[in-house]
Amino acid sequence: MMSSSPVSFTSIILISLLTILVASTVVVSIPIVKKFELPSDAQALLAFKSKADLEEKLPFLFSKRVGHCQWPGVKCAQGRVVRLVLEGFGLSGSFAPNTLNRLDQLRVLSLQNNSLSGSIPDLSDLANLKTLFLDHNSFSGFFPPSILSLHRLRTLDLSSNNLTGALPLGLTTLDRLYYLRLDNNRFYGSVPPLNQSSLQIFNVSSNNLTGAVPVTITLSRFHNSFSANPELCGQIVHQECRPHLPFFGPPVLGPPPTAVGQNEQVQGLVLPPTSRGEHKRTTVIVGFSIAILVLVGSLICFLAAVKKRSKQKVSTPTIALDAAATADAAAVMRVEEQNELEAKVKKMREMQVAKSGCLMFCAGEPHAYTLEQLMRASAEMLGRGTIGTTYKAVLDNQLIVSVKRLDAAKTAITSSETFEQHMESVGGLRHPNLVPLKAYFQAKEERLLIYEYQPNGSLFSLIHGSRSTRAKPLHWTSCLKIAEDVAQGLAYIHQASRLVHGNLKSSNVLLGPEFEACLTDYCLAVLGDDDVDLTGYRAPETRKSTRGATPKSDVYAFGVLLLELLTGKPPSQHPLLMPTELHIWVSSTREEDGGEENRLAMLTELAATCGQTSPEQRPTMWQVLKMIQEIKETVTMEDNNQLQLGFS
Repeated sequence: MMSSSPVSFTSIILISLLTILVASTVVVSIPIVKKFELPSDAQALLAFKSKADLEEKLPFLFSKRVGHCQWPGVKCAQGRVVRLVLEGFGLSGSFAPNTLNRLDQLRVLSLQNNSLSGSIPDLSDLANLKTLFLDHNSFSGFFPPSILSLHRLRTLDLSSNNLTGALPLGLTTLDRLYYLRLDNNRFYGSVPPLNQSSLQIFNVSSNNLTGAVPVTITLSRFHNSFSANPELCGQIVHQECRPHLPFFGPPVLGPPPTAVGQNEQVQGLVLPPTSRGEHKRTTVIVGFSIAILVLVGSLICFLAAVKKRSKQKVSTPTIALDAAATADAAAVMRVEEQNELEAKVKKMREMQVAKSGCLMFCAGEPHAYTLEQLMRASAEMLGRGTIGTTYKAVLDNQLIVSVKRLDAAKTAITSSETFEQHMESVGGLRHPNLVPLKAYFQAKEERLLIYEYQPNGSLFSLIHGSRSTRAKPLHWTSCLKIAEDVAQGLAYIHQASRLVHGNLKSSNVLLGPEFEACLTDYCLAVLGDDDVDLTGYRAPETRKSTRGATPKSDVYAFGVLLLELLTGKPPSQHPLLMPTELHIWVSSTREEDGGEENRLAMLTELAATCGQTSPEQRPTMWQVLKMIQEIKETVTMEDNNQLQLGFS
């Protein structure tokens, strides 16, 4: 008993020491885990990146100095992500479920202009979402039903994907919708009876939708928003609806003839009585099934015949025709069909010519006014530009628009057809930093462009002030914000449309409702004279030559604009200096303290890089945008470090 006691006591001591050691280890490890634990929003962003960013293009790296709120495209409020804009990053993976849906404070989500594929995941947890841009990707599958639960949603764009299936009736319950684009997909079925008074932009073109477009007050405003859906019909699209009949095979037979009257009501369809026309239709359809164009013509003639018969009183239906009568009828129908087709082609050509005399609304824009209303509007001249004069027009319904009247002498070189095709392309551009083109008009030598009116004036006025006051250069933070806005708009034009601005200058940058910088007069250079003098904004390779504007000449103009922002001086007063001398000159025009010197130098260096004489040495606009965002990140890191030092 005595010999075993020390062993037992020693064991107890060892066990106690081990217990204390383990307990102390746990106590010590807990704060370490908490210290390095990523915020939930950062975890969500990294989870999304792991599946979407297969080529590692998103610089999402969490550290003590750079939190997730400083990542590109991320904006936070009180540490929570409220805005995520990852446009044109080349994301080629998938939008994985249970990733971004954890960002329950998210207001704006934009993943447009990437290459994301697969289905759109459940987004029902994003209850605060107001803006959703998923357009210009490769998403497939059906319309995501979870979107119908986002009742705060105002902007929804799923256009230019590979989505299919029917459009849900639940779209009518999103009563705050302002912007809805579903065009360029493979949706089929009918159009939901949308009637939200808030809806201002709408487009379902280039799908496989069928049936009658519901006649609602809202949908009646969007006549041009249903194009490239051949099977749509009804009053709004100016296409007569007809009972569905098979193209091939036996005709649809109704019940035996009775003495009821001219037409029989069978399960909701109005079927005409059996007559000579029925046999004619069968013969013609079978006889011309090998030629699509002739088939379309035969259907047109048949519809015309049905319409004519419906107005005539038929007393006794004909039961049968012999073989000779059928052959004669087919021959007659061939001749009538050819004549009808020729007349239809002639009418379409006449309509195409007459189209140039109408006010043409861009895709998705509501028909909120007529040409007559526009002509009666009170006008105030806002400015005279290189290819036209801009007016503020107040219509009789108090709607205010901006109207640019193009100079006929400078745009006459462009044919009517080329002008219309180009304006349709320009009218399809939509970006927060572009002033949207609403409509256009041309007739003879008159050409008008109608834009959304911007009430806060131009960047030129903001920089240079009025004649009675001496303007001071903007604070460098304002310069950085405006530069980023302009770069966003230019990068979008270059990437989304393969077009160029061609006329970038401070008077063509307007200030939106929240004083965001928005580009106007974009993509109009091709309509005007290449000899137009842009006084300092024009790249060297385009001066006194036949070479037109290019993306690299837009980059040059951006560099000039950035110097104008930093110095408050117009391009005519910019000296030709080396980059090092340029920084000294920029600093001399400002009254910054020493702490801003480094930040000013970064922006000046960027302007010098954009202003390289050789276009090959200039960066692309997308690279310029990345440089600006890197400057923002650097500045944010410096501010955070100074803030931490202030509290230490």
